[in-house]
Amino acid sequence: MVTFNEREQAFEAKYQRDQELAFKVNARRNKLLGQWAAGLMGFPADVAAVYAKDVIAADFLKPGDHDVLQKVLSDLTKHGVDMSEHRLRKEMDELLQVAKKQVMDETG
Repeated sequence: MVTFNEREQAFEAKYQRDQELAFKVNARRNKLLGQWAAGLMGFPADVAAVYAKDVIAADFLKPGDHDVLQKVLSDLTKHGVDMSEHRLRKEMDELLQVAKKQVMDETG
């Protein structure tokens, strides 16, 4: 019979795995968002890769997605790309689904 402590440990391990997975998915989404935005701004591949890393790093400024959204929206505006917050949020949502699939495919 499974003891309470064993169940608690199993729950904690599952929670930790879920948190790690969520972190990976969010980071992947931000990378994809950075690549997408870099394409809209006309960045060459090497600059796009650096920009994608900057978008990932922007997510560590504050909790939630608002810091990422504001960075990308501001950068797009500075580079003359017509983008609304609504459209950018929609792209972020779509890329989150892509990131989930990619990460799940990688982790098996």
